[in-house]
Formats: sequence, structure tokens, C-alpha cells
Amino acid sequence: MTLPDRGVLSRREYLKGLVAVGGASALAACLEEESNVEIPAGDPDAVPARQHAWNGVLSGDNENVVPARHHVLLSVSLARDPTDEDRERFENALATLERAYEWSHEGLLFAVGYTPQYFERVGWDSLPEPTALTDFESPEFESGDCQIHLASDHSQAVLAAEESLLGEVEEVNGVEMDSDIADLVGSRERLTGFVGPGLPAEHQDTPGVPDSEPIHEEAPFFMGFRSGFEESQATEDRVTIEEGPFAGGTTRHVESIAIDLRQWYEQDSQFQRVAKLFSHQHAAEGLVGEYGEKLDDSNALSAERIASTLEDARDHGVVGHAQKAARAREDGEPLLLRRDFNTTDGDRPGLHFLSLQREIDEFVRVREAMTGADLAADSAVGSITNNGILQYLTVRRRGNYLVPPRELRAFPDP
Repeated sequence: MTLPDRGVLSRREYLKGLVAVGGASALAACLEEESNVEIPAGDPDAVPARQHAWNGVLSGDNENVVPARHHVLLSVSLARDPTDEDRERFENALATLERAYEWSHEGLLFAVGYTPQYFERVGWDSLPEPTALTDFESPEFESGDCQIHLASDHSQAVLAAEESLLGEVEEVNGVEMDSDIADLVGSRERLTGFVGPGLPAEHQDTPGVPDSEPIHEEAPFFMGFRSGFEESQATEDRVTIEEGPFAGGTTRHVESIAIDLRQWYEQDSQFQRVAKLFSHQHAAEGLVGEYGEKLDDSNALSAERIASTLEDARDHGVVGHAQKAARAREDGEPLLLRRDFNTTDGDRPGLHFLSLQREIDEFVRVREAMTGADLAADSAVGSITNNGILQYLTVRRRGNYLVPPRELRAFPDP
């Protein structure tokens, strides 16, 4: 792929573009652009036992955890069944990344997940295959063996880590790589993206992003509002597997979603967008603000408002996406820990929706609540129209993964 044109892009746009392109040339350009950036070195002994233990080392805004800025999901199909020697080499490569980069958003965070196809190789069938979850979607399904999530505030860190695992570079952040998995990789696919205030607005010229009503300059997501409020997120403890061969791990679900931003911004008013994303009450009482700045650590969905979802559908003909999904909570507690991010993969706006949960079935329950088929059948919201944000989203790809604890992360065999 062609590298982005530095002459017409801001520094932030240029670095995002390099992550999207990937490869050795993009890494070289990124290192040149960030030549004055010093990334702290790491200490493997300081890395937690859970691969998904990120919250404690991410930055914060009020009481919310702020995601790392740059993300890569590297999906790999293995050329052969891994051996014990392969496991040792992979573990050495991952441990080298931990020495090279601090375990933080300023360094590098990563987690390796494995698909049902991988576990077929080792005779374990407890991870369900991904499926279509509504009548109006027909996504592609993950066909690889493992997926590595790389995240950092620095684009050079995610690119260098990716290239080092594939054997394309021999040194990362001043540390020589001990090994790689290049000879094990049969094929690979990468998904990329970004999160952060102002970053979506910089993609106003991307095909599919309307310029008639610009995305707010402080909005961290393409749909114009903040997300991931602490009280709407499961804790890392809640999503951790408690028993069995992978106790201490978690499960990951990834959906790659195309967003119809033209319809979202040009068809609906700000009032309607707030009502469809949060609830009618949020819109009527002005609880959200222009991009969510009035919300602190909560999306302001009270237990009463969640319980009134069907009533809102009948009385107002509209229900909120967050309002519907919250119906799946257990004892008032969310089931999912979301770590999704914006994308312009394929030169179109979208979202790589990434959630962690103890069991994939818990994601399915939340997804069914968000779909709201029961509401559509018993109210005026219709099958899709005004039923949250369903009509603006198209699920193009879906995958299920098991993310083992750190000690089993290198080609686990239960």
C-alpha cells in the first residue's frame, strides 16, 4: 500500500495513516516522524498475570479509563500445528516485547487470543463458533488461529511489535528480538484503528463521512459521543474466567462494523441521535451535551430508566441503544468490558467492536438485548427504525477468542 502524504496531513493524521498501512516502510516512516519520542522500557516481572489487565495502566479522564490511541488486531493462520519449541519461541518473543516496552499506554499493551479453529488442533471444543445473531446480518467469520491485540499511544510501538513478531525487524525500542513466529504464519490479516478526542473529526474527508454536519472536534468516536463510561463497563474481575484450564483468562468477541454516518448525521437531529444512542429521557432533559461532556463516570441510565425501556418504546416510539443493552445486566452490574475503537479500514468509517466477558454466551445475551426484537414486536419502534442505532450499523466480520492467562498465552494446549 502507498504511504500517506505527509505534506497534506497533520502529524496525528499521518501517524494514524501509517498504522493503517502497516509494514516495514510504514514503520520506518513512523520512526522518522517520532524520532524525538522516548518510549519507556519495560520490566517483565511487573506485567500482571492476566493478559487483559490493562485498566490499571491506562490513563484516566475524571473516573473513566481512557483507551490507548493506536490499535492493531493481527489475525494469524498457522501453517502447521505448533510444537513445544514453537511455544517457547513465541513466549520468548512476547517476553522480549515486555522488556522493550513498559506495560502501559505510554509503552505497549497486548493480549493474544485463540479461535475455535485453533482449539480444534489441540482437541478442546469449549469455545463456541461465531454465528449471525440477527436475521438482517450476514457477516464473515474469523478463519484464523489466533489474534494479537496491540495497543499504544505511540504508533511506532504497535507497528514495531507487529513487524518483530513477523520477523521483519530485529530490534524494538533498542532491544534485540530473541525470536519470532514468521515460519509459523501461513496467512495473516490486520485490523487497525484509533480512539481519542478529535481523532474522528480529522477523518472528515473520508468517503462516507458527511461534511454537511461535521463531527464534533472533541468527539472520540465517529458517531459523535463518548463511550466506555466506568459504571457501564464490567470490571476486569467480572470478565475473568474463574475455573477450568484457563482460569485467570477471559473471552474476547470482535465485530467489525460499518457505520452509515451519512444517514446518522443527515437524517437525524441532535435530539434524535441522543434518544437513539442513550434514551428519550437523555434527549428530553439535555443530559448528554454536544458530545457527552455532561456525563462523568456514568451514562446516566438509572435502574428506573432501564426498566422503562418497553414503556419508552410504546410512549415515544424510540429506544436508546445503551438503554436496551443495559437490560442484560446482572444485579445491576454490566457483563461486558468494551475496548473497541474507530477504524477507516477499507477507506470507510467504522468500528471494531471489541468486548471482553467471562463467557461468549454473556456477549450473546447483551447483543440480543441490544437488538431489541422483543421491543419491536410489542411497541411502535418497528423492526429497525428508531430501535436504537441498528439501522446505521452493518456487521461485516465477527470472531470469538479465548484469551488465556499470561503463563498460557503461547499456543496453549489445555
